[in-house]
Amino acid sequence: MEYHLGATAPDPGADRAAATQTALTTLVAHFSAQWRGADSPPDLSAHLPADPGLRRSALIELIKVDLHERWRRTDDALRLADYRKRFPELSTAPLPPDLIYEEITARSRRHEVDLAEYEQDYPTQMARITADSGVGTLPGYAPDRGDPRSTVLADPTAPDALDTINPGATVDDFDLLLPLGQGAFARVFLARQRSLGRMVAVKISHDRGAEPQTLAQLDHDHIVRVFDQRQITDQHLKLMYMQYVPGGTLLGVLRMLRRTPPDRRGGALLLEAVDAATTTGGILEPQNSPARAELEQLSWPETVARIGSRLATALDYANRRGVLHRDIKPANVLLTADGKPKLADFNISFSRHLPGASPVAYFGGSLPYMSPEQLSAIHPGLAASAADLDTRSDLYALGVVLWELLTGTIPFDDELGCGESARSLQAMIDRRNTRIDPRYRDQLPPDTPAVLRHALLTCLAPDPADRYATGAELAHQLELSQDRTARDLVDPPTNSLRARLRMRPMPVVTLSSIFGQLLAGLYMGAHNIRLVEGQFGAAAADTMTRLGLIVAVIAYPLGIAGLLYWCRQVFLVPDGLRRGRRFDEATLAKARADTLACGDRIAVVAFTGWLAAGVVLLIRLYSFRPIPLGLLTDLIASHAVAAAVAVVYTYFPVTFFVLRWYYPGLVAAGHTSSAEAERLHRLVRRSRIYLGVAASVPLIGVPAGLVFLNPDQQQSVIGPIVGLCVGGLFAFAIALRTFYALDADLSALNRIVDPHLHQRS
Repeated sequence: MEYHLGATAPDPGADRAAATQTALTTLVAHFSAQWRGADSPPDLSAHLPADPGLRRSALIELIKVDLHERWRRTDDALRLADYRKRFPELSTAPLPPDLIYEEITARSRRHEVDLAEYEQDYPTQMARITADSGVGTLPGYAPDRGDPRSTVLADPTAPDALDTINPGATVDDFDLLLPLGQGAFARVFLARQRSLGRMVAVKISHDRGAEPQTLAQLDHDHIVRVFDQRQITDQHLKLMYMQYVPGGTLLGVLRMLRRTPPDRRGGALLLEAVDAATTTGGILEPQNSPARAELEQLSWPETVARIGSRLATALDYANRRGVLHRDIKPANVLLTADGKPKLADFNISFSRHLPGASPVAYFGGSLPYMSPEQLSAIHPGLAASAADLDTRSDLYALGVVLWELLTGTIPFDDELGCGESARSLQAMIDRRNTRIDPRYRDQLPPDTPAVLRHALLTCLAPDPADRYATGAELAHQLELSQDRTARDLVDPPTNSLRARLRMRPMPVVTLSSIFGQLLAGLYMGAHNIRLVEGQFGAAAADTMTRLGLIVAVIAYPLGIAGLLYWCRQVFLVPDGLRRGRRFDEATLAKARADTLACGDRIAVVAFTGWLAAGVVLLIRLYSFRPIPLGLLTDLIASHAVAAAVAVVYTYFPVTFFVLRWYYPGLVAAGHTSSAEAERLHRLVRRSRIYLGVAASVPLIGVPAGLVFLNPDQQQSVIGPIVGLCVGGLFAFAIALRTFYALDADLSALNRIVDPHLHQRS
């Protein structure tokens, strides 16, 4: 069904399949009318179109009608073998399962049918029929064993019934006011329900399918609410009345989008399309609301993500109740006056119609949006079945819709008339079984957040196993693309230093690790060397200074080498991603875990190095002469304080930079899990411990540096102690500010890696 309120000139590519569907339906209806008005069978070949791309599809649909009419009149009517002799084009491809199914149902009205005959002649097609309808479970097929549904496009008993229903008429309890949309199988009207005095949308269609029963199970903010259905028995029609959604459809938005320059696209464009539809006929006038005000401030990618997240939650809700949609397309997404999307037309989801040679006949304009596995399920020559589909197929279709909303085109090069033959349908499947071509990726707006780009590419993965498993996961990612704090971590501003050094961890991590060591070395040199000089003389102080430099020159490269190996994934994987390499999920998960542990590992190596250096220096100092206990205690305490400075003021800058500059890029490169959310929580707790150590440096360092010394020694180190106290307070203030920034980043990263966090908040 396509709704045209507020629509501009139709896009030929988008409406091609719908036009084909309408043409086929018209042919079938006219042929059915000729059958009823003639004493002898009408000439089927006279009704075939000249267009070669449409001919075989039309032939199959007309044979269905011919079969039913002939078997209604005689016990010995034509069989499929007779049609194949008369029309050689039927043999250019395997007969579609639905045509075989129609012969079975047509014959069954006269006598019992032995399915063994069909299983021998058409084993592949009968396997499909068995899977999709359960017919093959019976030893024979007779009309009293069920209520077989027909797959004929137009109901031969009421070919023109829909054409007689127009605005101004009263049907059942409804006064039809305005046309809202029209398709090959149904019409939708804005109507007034007399008994309740309310405005509803009324869909009148041929009496087939199970859409009302399907939709009646669903009560969700972003699914059109179906109230009830009525039968118009004398015309073989069905009336379904539902919630009236006045803002048109995404199809109308697309048409307006295509004639709007990219720099003028935004949330206001969606509201403009909604208002154009809402005001048609003077039924409603747009009203200001907080939702509209918020929408008006959004960029176009944010607007698309907002729509997509709501539709993904709707699909997740339906899937948890065992309902698939299978016909996601712009025309099936309605919009409220506030721009909220509502999913409509679940009629394909529970339909038992078998796929045929012309997929357009059953799926209308939605072929371009179908997943490769759904296209395979309707391909007459493939063994795939609609029973194999799951919610990932719906998410694929939603991904195509959102891509088209972003760019104005679908991300595939489908030629004219694609899907109207088995060959062109196979070409569609082949295109969708490869990853999106870079030229289509380049069509995404420059301000498309990386999270949104990654979400769409995940939806459009050829293998269902590579897509999101549920609509909730997709909704979470689309919500994040509207979270500017979180997404800026993943996709930093283009001209920022963070963007220029993105995925280059070596420079920043190296400089950050040096910072803490320098601070610690300055304190220890100012404090301990003075005490050594006062106790052992200038020569000993010079010797200890040279030894300290030698230890640093040896220990620092060793520490760097150890860290490069221990944290190798932190450097190798970002570098590979920057160069365009692809990594499996296990490698990406290991790199993310190592990145979160990077600060701790550098702190461990720094502390170990300082501990080893302290032992070496004390042993050398003992070589001069024994060290008084008070001085020894003070030297050890001050060395521990220096080690604490080295650890804390290495940890915070390293953790800050890797979390802000590198970890989000690793998150964007692959799927995350709840285990990573737990790692982030543990990192928060560890950061609090390091903050406590930073706060204790001046508090512990001052008494530790003085209490074990005599007055003369205290006087000699008073300067370094004051420096430690003042510097420690300033450094703690910086560490505290860094901690708050880390905490904010961790909260944003939690929203990225924890798919359930936004549901709990």
